[in-house]
Amino acid sequence: MPARSEEIAHALEEGVHIRFLIAPTSFNGAEGWLSSVTIQKMQLGEPDADGRARPDPIQGAFETIDADVVVVAIGNAPNPLLTKSTPALTTSPWGTIEINEETGLTSIPGVFAGGDITTGSATEVLALAAGRRAAAAIDDYL
Repeated sequence: MPARSEEIAHALEEGVHIRFLIAPTSFNGAEGWLSSVTIQKMQLGEPDADGRARPDPIQGAFETIDADVVVVAIGNAPNPLLTKSTPALTTSPWGTIEINEETGLTSIPGVFAGGDITTGSATEVLALAAGRRAAAAIDDYL
């Protein structure tokens, strides 16, 4: 998890539980609803040419974790697929989704967004804070 120490500290303050050396292998559920995530435990392997040890899977070391929401945070630029396939979303000239900053509400009633898709590349802590604001707004909306 490449991150600055203050980013990790902020994430912990936000209630994030960090589990190191694991990798998701499947998202599990039925009828469109998530129920769990299967992860594989990893161990540090031999250092590469840059001196950084790469994670290697531990054979047979899988675990299933109950989950009803997964946030896939694997990029730092908006994926144009979402905005191109949803033309009712108002976007900025940079391709980010425009939202109400206090609630995360988009131009589509009942659709909320936060994180890099709304700000461009930023920290995970800012994305977590946006998620908390949106969750409260979604609760109010429902």
